Amino acid sequence: MDYVEFTPKSRELFERARKVLPGGVSYVIRYVDPYPFYVVKAKGCRLWDVDGNEYIDFWMAHGAVVTGHGYEPVINAVREQLEYGLHMGWCNEWEIKWAEAVCRWFDADMVRPTNSGTEANMYAVRLARAYTGKEKVGKFEGGWHGGYDGLHKAVTYPYDKPASLGLTEGALKYIITLPYNDLDGVRKRIKGEDVACIIIEPVLGAGGCIPADKEFLKGLRELCDDMGILLIFDEVITGFRFYKGAQHYYGVKPDLTTLGKAVGGQFFPGAGAFCGREDIMELLDHIKRPNFWERAFHGGTYVGNALTMRAGCTLITELEKNADKFYPYMDQLGERFRKGLEDVFSSYGFEAYVTGVGSMIGIHFTREKPVDGITSERTKDVEMCNKFFRHMLNNKVVYVSALKPHLFISVAHTEKEIDTFVSLTEEFVKRNVKEKK
Repeated sequence: MDYVEFTPKSRELFERARKVLPGGVSYVIRYVDPYPFYVVKAKGCRLWDVDGNEYIDFWMAHGAVVTGHGYEPVINAVREQLEYGLHMGWCNEWEIKWAEAVCRWFDADMVRPTNSGTEANMYAVRLARAYTGKEKVGKFEGGWHGGYDGLHKAVTYPYDKPASLGLTEGALKYIITLPYNDLDGVRKRIKGEDVACIIIEPVLGAGGCIPADKEFLKGLRELCDDMGILLIFDEVITGFRFYKGAQHYYGVKPDLTTLGKAVGGQFFPGAGAFCGREDIMELLDHIKRPNFWERAFHGGTYVGNALTMRAGCTLITELEKNADKFYPYMDQLGERFRKGLEDVFSSYGFEAYVTGVGSMIGIHFTREKPVDGITSERTKDVEMCNKFFRHMLNNKVVYVSALKPHLFISVAHTEKEIDTFVSLTEEFVKRNVKEKK
């Protein structure tokens, strides 16, 4: 059965949405051709739409959900907080407990909350400029750091095209785009440049879950130290997908870390943070620096709200308590997933590659192995990407996006869901190999 046959109510909702939402959606990546499905319930690793269809979810709220939808300890904490108040506009004890938990998890000296990962990156870049007295920022091709103008370059391939209308030359001229997993290339591009910071995703998220090489990250750390550049890890996706973050997995310590999504408990808006060394973070300290022109600004109406802070603190406490169980389990499922897909592709001589690490998986219909943004895009078979997405959707298995299949596993997934995806992949490959003949 095709998608449009089992989602008539979603079609009706989309017709309404087109009248009041540009493109009919609140965020373009949620669009599904010819219309999106509308979710009414999420639990564990499953979703249910308005038509009563049940889906296996491998998107997990943009990768934010590590423990599974509706994780009871977090939900119960939030229920209790609702009785006390959500956002009072004043300091609350939960922001301190949350800050202590975040600093423990990332071995950071200090942290400040933000309302999103985009804001976290915006404030971290500003802070780096304030600390170094320099203006330029290095960011990697295919790296996604939110909608902030000062990082919105070389996001989507082809990288020489504007990432959005409305970006000014002034905002973009301070961005130096860098090649991922290529230390010599980074050296060449920043040579002679006045660089305040280099920001990197330790695993390219929107680029298709492409991991950085460990030696590359170590070399990048050394390069930044040699040149007086601050190194920022964007761990908006990876921060809680690895025990104590990807920085702990790789054994490379950044100067600043930016966070989003899960840092506020996985399920709630207004979640983000940036943390790091005290000598950098203290540039925000109004007590030490009473003159506003001598400190970096950070703020926001909803930052530190009691609901998000309590949810985030509860989640981190749960992850600490269950780390020995949760992370080996997700890693094992990830290995099973990647190996299963690789076996299918190799068995049929099918042109596709699998990337990822831990609970992150990327699927690439390319002729070359993806090691960076360019190799994940240059030889991509767009038609195959779309056909594969539709095949999975018709079988009620979902991920984002059609052109960049990247998937996330949670504690709520089991071998059953993994094997279902692999089995459906084999069906797809068999059919397409036969059609090519």
